[in-house]
Amino acid sequence: MFAYTRRVSLLMVFLMVLAGLVLLGGCSSDKNPDTLQNNGAVQTDLLPGVGPDTIAEVVSLASPAVVKISTSITTSSSGDPLFNDPFFRQFFGLPAVPKQKEGMGSGFIISQDGYILTNEHVIEGANKISITVTGFDKDLQAKVVGLDRNLDLALLKIDAGADLPFLTMGNSDQIRVGNWVIAIGNPYGLDHTVTTGVISAKGRPISVEDRQYENLLQTDASINPGNSGGPLLNLKGEVVGINTAISAEAQGIGFAIPTSTVQLVLEDLKNNVTKNRPWVGVQVRTLDSELARYLGLDKAEGAVVAGVVAGSPAERAGLREWDVIVEFNGKKVDKADDLVAAIKVTQIGQEANVIVVRQQRQQTIMVTVAEKPDNVG
Repeated sequence: MFAYTRRVSLLMVFLMVLAGLVLLGGCSSDKNPDTLQNNGAVQTDLLPGVGPDTIAEVVSLASPAVVKISTSITTSSSGDPLFNDPFFRQFFGLPAVPKQKEGMGSGFIISQDGYILTNEHVIEGANKISITVTGFDKDLQAKVVGLDRNLDLALLKIDAGADLPFLTMGNSDQIRVGNWVIAIGNPYGLDHTVTTGVISAKGRPISVEDRQYENLLQTDASINPGNSGGPLLNLKGEVVGINTAISAEAQGIGFAIPTSTVQLVLEDLKNNVTKNRPWVGVQVRTLDSELARYLGLDKAEGAVVAGVVAGSPAERAGLREWDVIVEFNGKKVDKADDLVAAIKVTQIGQEANVIVVRQQRQQTIMVTVAEKPDNVG
């Protein structure tokens, strides 16, 4: 009886292993995912899942479009640190000596004719910007096309004399918490370093020195000094964010500017247009079905207030965290981008009626739109 049972058990194990091999053969990841090269755009086709070569394939295609940015900033200084004290220099009648300060960061090419996106803080104050591009023997000099300090974005241009590989923009609104992402950059000068992680949260407001960011992606992909300005990619090789900041107090907490923010101002950057930006001071995210159920709502429509900036028009008007904005100044709001677009076309100083759902009840709140402060991104 025991011998029979053992033979049957061995037979069952054999059949289970065989079935497993057949199943694995049906979804084998031995082959690299299909890829496409669209007019120089570096991206991968739709991927069914994460196989052993998925991330490697994305990296091999995206890396040529990621660049190293080296900056040189002229400062007034003396060779002796003691002479950096202006009162000391004045007392001895010593002139300030120009000194070059070097900086470094990352960026990525967004068009075959050499437009490059990065953070504004990467090139802030630079009088020389050098770009290291894979495949070129010498660095290329970049000119600044447009800046937006509020959003911490900069658009540069290089003339390579040839078509360049470039990355395409993905839709950061569609990315979900828990989705895999890939960061490529030059931390501490280690060019084309690759790190991976997931989206940890969306719509994060943070403050870094004198800058306030209202709507960032949070990721546990390792981001270090030198990564700033580099791309955060989804598994299709599309850019969903620009790596921007890290938390010095914790590990595995990095932040990126979502592409939804970039797309709103990209044409302004190309035309070097700086606009007064209407502002109410709320951090919002699109209401999804999961959050709608949590709030006891039937429909996943609207923009959820994730935070209210202290001293902002929103705070003065009484908007609160977890309010769901469904209409702004007569314009229907189905998602966060709808609210951003509605605020953008509202006159500074205008009083706007905002319809919100708070604790399953609809109410109207009047908000006076203000100009966005310089230190708010």
